[in-house]
Amino acid sequence: MLKLVIFGTMFSTIDLMELIIIYPKLFLILVPTLIIVIFWYIFCKSTAGSSIFLVDFACYKPQNNQQICRQNFLNRSSRELKFNSDTLEFMDRILQRSGLGDKTYVSKGLLSDPMDMSTKAAKEEVEMAVFGAIDELLLKTGVRCEEIGILVSVCGVFNIMPSLSSVIVKRYKLREDIRSYNMTGMGCSAGLIALGLVQNLLKVHDNSYALLVTTESTTDNVYKGNDRSKLLSNCVFRVGAVALLLSNKPSNQNTCKYELVHTVRSQTANNDRSYNCIFMEEDEQGHRGISINKDLLYAAMKTIRSNISTVAPLVLPLSEQFRYLMNIIVRRFRTGSKMEPYNPEFSRAIDHFFPHVGGKPVLDDLQKKLGFSDEQMEASRMTLYRFGNTSNSSIWYELAYAEAKGRVKKGDTLWQIAFGSGFKCSSVIWRATRSIDCDEMNPWSDEIDEFPVDVSKIGALSDLFVASKYTTNTVNVI
Repeated sequence: MLKLVIFGTMFSTIDLMELIIIYPKLFLILVPTLIIVIFWYIFCKSTAGSSIFLVDFACYKPQNNQQICRQNFLNRSSRELKFNSDTLEFMDRILQRSGLGDKTYVSKGLLSDPMDMSTKAAKEEVEMAVFGAIDELLLKTGVRCEEIGILVSVCGVFNIMPSLSSVIVKRYKLREDIRSYNMTGMGCSAGLIALGLVQNLLKVHDNSYALLVTTESTTDNVYKGNDRSKLLSNCVFRVGAVALLLSNKPSNQNTCKYELVHTVRSQTANNDRSYNCIFMEEDEQGHRGISINKDLLYAAMKTIRSNISTVAPLVLPLSEQFRYLMNIIVRRFRTGSKMEPYNPEFSRAIDHFFPHVGGKPVLDDLQKKLGFSDEQMEASRMTLYRFGNTSNSSIWYELAYAEAKGRVKKGDTLWQIAFGSGFKCSSVIWRATRSIDCDEMNPWSDEIDEFPVDVSKIGALSDLFVASKYTTNTVNVI
């Protein structure tokens, strides 16, 4: 049988002719659609705009005396927070199956006797992490504070006045005309959302440096009640922060690490199940906490799917887009066709994939639904194991892991994707401008040879999430 190869895809000529003869309208649909795909591909490649570079980044690594093992975490929770026995048993099961190891970090306030969960302690935690990350970044890049023209700070839940951006301006004596912004309440995807803001600012302010800082406070967000839906955040969130220096200066092209290629943002907040799956509220006793219900996985997959559908035409080679198009057409017009839906091979375009470490159940579901390999998920799982969920900064610990392993080479394409309350999902595509070796200022550098560790035997927790009033029988969206 004669075979026809188009853009690397093999089709039977008999099948194609049969389709065109039986369905003459197919040809009228296929040709214009193919032309649209080609022009869209060319358009995406030609609209990159002015270059924006990631000069470098620095992840904060807390002191060793802030490490806490799972058993010590439970003991302190029992003694200090007065949880009942059912709550402690449930938290124990979460910790055993969360994917976290025994060397994650909590704040000094939560390690003090008695626990200090005051606003002052929370502010000290945030300042220690943010200042530590910025100090290291300035040391790595050699950039002077007066050269920074844009500042964006991100802290998901904790909010103070003056704002965190003002705290940073005061600490580092940044210039009076600096364009500063402070973001809060936007969940674990806020870091990449802020990156989109920085991208837009650098498009209109030439020859500028931008400082982006993201962190979260664990001290201020401890839940003190016995509502199961609010206990997950207690168990998986840990101390962390990252500082990024971005630039649109042509002089940085040969010295930076990465070039920003695309930013894509999606949200499904108009859907009740998505909007309510992660929600800050008080329980019946007045204890404030973040409720997480079973709709989390539904919202995550729904929003990620929407985000990926936008990312795909931006990054996939034309051959993959054509395969996907032909699959849709054949399944639509050929009655009784047993052809399976085609899942594009992102590995043809993406060298490194870094999804947010929302927790082991989310990573498991993401890998299962989207077909990512164990190797592609390694940086996420090891980051979750070593540092826990550091909220919007976690994807940068993942990138630091890949750098410490010496895996990032010149020309590689990297995909970061983060998701969080709302529900929101953001993707960022980078291109490595040079090969990256592990340097001394990397949170993994002194222990990278100990990884990866085997986390495959950690089982799932069937009753991790409580039911939602919006839940229906239809939960599979991918």
